[in-house]
Amino acid sequence: MASLILPRAVRGSCKGIKVVNNARPTFPKSLPQRAYTTSSPAYAADNLSRPPRSIEDSTSALDYKYAHRRARPPPLPASELPRSRSAEEAVTNILYNTPPPSTEPFKKHILNCLVQNEPGVLSRVSGILAARGFNIDSLVVCKTEISDLSRMCLVLSGQDGVVEQARRQLEDLVPVWAVLDYTETRTINRELLLVKVSTLGPEYLEDQLAGGPSHDPRTHANAYPPESAIWEGMDGTIDQSQHQHTAKMEREITMATSFEQSGKSTHHPSSPAAPHPHPIASSQPQQPAALTPLQALTLKATNLQALTTLSSHFGARIVDVSENSVIIELSAKSSRVDAFLNLVKGWGVLESARTGVMVMPRTPISNPDADEEAIGEDGPVDASLLPPG
Repeated sequence: MASLILPRAVRGSCKGIKVVNNARPTFPKSLPQRAYTTSSPAYAADNLSRPPRSIEDSTSALDYKYAHRRARPPPLPASELPRSRSAEEAVTNILYNTPPPSTEPFKKHILNCLVQNEPGVLSRVSGILAARGFNIDSLVVCKTEISDLSRMCLVLSGQDGVVEQARRQLEDLVPVWAVLDYTETRTINRELLLVKVSTLGPEYLEDQLAGGPSHDPRTHANAYPPESAIWEGMDGTIDQSQHQHTAKMEREITMATSFEQSGKSTHHPSSPAAPHPHPIASSQPQQPAALTPLQALTLKATNLQALTTLSSHFGARIVDVSENSVIIELSAKSSRVDAFLNLVKGWGVLESARTGVMVMPRTPISNPDADEEAIGEDGPVDASLLPPG
């Protein structure tokens, strides 16, 4: 017969336990439950004084989406039916499982993402778009008036159905609160442009670009070394072999010119041969004539006046004036920025920088008078015109 051996402390607390067949103890059905909570006033007051949970955690966006999730998402936009295929295309589709591409046109889409302000969000968003083959035309990211929330504006081109799938995939990311498509919405969009334009004109643009970061034009005296310096070596000695080779080339050119002149008919006398230019001088590009200080000041003042007039027509302003260039700032729509850039290219653009498109939807204005006028235009309803019953 089996026996149950328990310590003295355990035997004292198990008086209500019964032994069945002297082998397995059975416990009573109702045991006193231990209370894990307290109802003291101090504990209740402590719970009321706790601040609300911070939204610094990226999972707060998940809680928001679960709370506002619709019962069923709307269906994807219907795409145009593909054209009828030939037998060859059908066989190719069956063999290689390559359905015909959609004939739906590509158009520009503007997506506005509300994301958590934390590191790594931009890389995750751009990674999803890159995996689907989208090229981001414009991207602007900045935090909002709420420190934990950032606003991201994306401009890309694609088909409606494919862009909608990418939008839903972006919305499923953990740190993303919502993704809005402003393509068909009445919005205000702006883009900032900073462009540095030359005040010397397009003739001196190449010299300014070669002048370095200061964009100072190179002087003609320093643009090309003198002829004596070409034959001079690093140690200051003159390379005699190069000099002899050049002299030989000049003699051959002179002989060829004289032979050509002697072969011409005497009935058509040619004009006296002009002196052949030096081979080194002919290889040098034509440089604009050097300006006097007065001519340079007149040219800069004329170009600056023209740029100021053009900027005022576009709503732009000159924010910096230097010795040979100006910087113009313009905030407008993308099409207006493109038009302004095309116009200032005539003076010579040294540098340009553009931000992405920033978008904000318009707020509709309710007009109750218009609604009343629309109702009053119909007038009273004639009962005789109504159907029977």
